[in-house]
Amino acid sequence: MTLTVNSPTSKPSHNGTNAAAKSLLKDQAYVELKRLILDATFSPGDFLSERQLAERLTMSKTPVKAALQRLESEGFIAVSPQQGIVVRDLTIHEIADQFEIRLALESHVLRTVAGKLTDAETKRLRENLTAQRGMVTTHDYTRAVELDADFHMMICEFHGNQEFIRVMSQLRERMHRVIARVFEQDTNRMAASVEEHAAIADAVVAGDADLAAQCIKEHLDYGKQFLLTPRRR
Repeated sequence: MTLTVNSPTSKPSHNGTNAAAKSLLKDQAYVELKRLILDATFSPGDFLSERQLAERLTMSKTPVKAALQRLESEGFIAVSPQQGIVVRDLTIHEIADQFEIRLALESHVLRTVAGKLTDAETKRLRENLTAQRGMVTTHDYTRAVELDADFHMMICEFHGNQEFIRVMSQLRERMHRVIARVFEQDTNRMAASVEEHAAIADAVVAGDADLAAQCIKEHLDYGKQFLLTPRRR
């Protein structure tokens, strides 16, 4: 006699699906909250509430809490039992440190890529400069800050070192608000910045590594000194 053994039917597990959904919500909360900080909807010194943020994002407090922990680790907010959750500004020391990192990194990158850009890369630089000049005319500070950051990121991308690109991307986000502050408080700075970018581009295209490095130093030094002046903060 042949006996047939029926194996119990396995039910599909939803654990993997649930985990993926939770991870997606955490990422969505993180991206949206960081955007609200970077575009100054939430300004330095503003106090935040998990409950109100969850209501704003129409999600539970769990992904919001995870997003806030991530933003705290990146220095965008501070969390303490006494004060709660508050949007952070960069300290004077952090601003100085980040400009120092940028100068070291960008000087090296410019020296490396000077005289080595392709026609397509040169065209991208020129198009960016044209767009920047357009923002000077329209006084669009928000777009000007984006194009400014794009210019510096672009040169790092031409170098090709993925770690450089990662570091520059992080610095771009951390410094977004302080660069915007320079443009907003110094009405002539936007136009001057574009011409400094043009000088950097000209030196790189011409293959003059020393001049490119000198131009980036002068360019970054202005922003650093402006932001470190007490009355500007």
